Amino acid sequence: MRTPVRMTDLALRHAAVAPAVEDRVLSVLRSGAYIGGPVVAEAEARVAGWFGRRGAVGLNGGTDALILALQAVGVGPGDEVIVPALSFFATAGAVCAVGAVPVVCDVLPHDGTLDPDDARRCATSRTRAMIPVHLFGSVAAHPDLGVPVVDDAAQAVGGNPPASTGVITTVSTYPTKTWGAAGDGGFAISDDPALLERVRLLGNHGAQGAHYHLPIGQHVGRNSRLDALQAAVLLGHADAVADRVARRVAIAGRYDEALPAAFRPLARSAGSPVHQYAVRIADRDAVRARLRELGIETAIYYPRPLQEQPALAGRARGHTPVAAAMCEALLALPIHDALSDEEVERVVDAAALVTR
Repeated sequence: MRTPVRMTDLALRHAAVAPAVEDRVLSVLRSGAYIGGPVVAEAEARVAGWFGRRGAVGLNGGTDALILALQAVGVGPGDEVIVPALSFFATAGAVCAVGAVPVVCDVLPHDGTLDPDDARRCATSRTRAMIPVHLFGSVAAHPDLGVPVVDDAAQAVGGNPPASTGVITTVSTYPTKTWGAAGDGGFAISDDPALLERVRLLGNHGAQGAHYHLPIGQHVGRNSRLDALQAAVLLGHADAVADRVARRVAIAGRYDEALPAAFRPLARSAGSPVHQYAVRIADRDAVRARLRELGIETAIYYPRPLQEQPALAGRARGHTPVAAAMCEALLALPIHDALSDEEVERVVDAAALVTR
């Protein structure tokens, strides 16, 4: 039986950069400096440069990046934060974590990003922030509501121009991301040194001296630091990011030209890093089952609008018919940078078979 065409292959990815990653990790291990230090600072500078920002703070994950960014811009209990219906749970979960209310707005039918008109309709006198999600790497538009914008750019590393339109941009370096660590990691990125300092303090217990911890606004700090080992892994991968994005773009181009018409790809903004290649397809679940039989892995992003997540019952509100329809039809095809040309053609051929 042929090896399945997988949605991701982290072992192959590591093999391509193993010397760079392992040398950097070994150097950190031998240094004894595992928390903070120059390796973390180098990773912060690298991601800030990619997003065209003045600085960044390394954190222990993309979720905490969202939480601390919201706290840094002043969001607290009882406030409302606008989020799009199509996103990973963390986008709304972070809002709940600061005691605020996720107001889930509908999305645009062509690319699944936040619908600016619906965001305007969702806004109230209690709206204190907005989180546009740069879904699958496409830049999300948003209205000017006079509140801070915190970008969720977890899927947008490597975009050109960068998806970075808010006062703080947040990034996840979960292993499956284009720039992924060997565990959890994330960054908050901004042009505002004061906001970055608030995030850094919030992520280090509010410490402003030995055993001296101050509140940051209305919030108490916590431990949310990016450790030097994960920063070393990220730096070992950093030089490969541009080539990974170029490979994804090339695969997307092949899919665009060769997939049957029944596979309707979501629109992508110019310069998208194509973190996922998502299509609309009739009878999605049946098509997915048939592709699996043919050895093609797929994924569903996302199976339900955010407000329908059981954990958010009674915590989030929203009416999102466009997103609901997309959740029934969207299917993601393999597009990671380790795919061979032969595997890409297997996906194309399988897609043709299931739509005959």
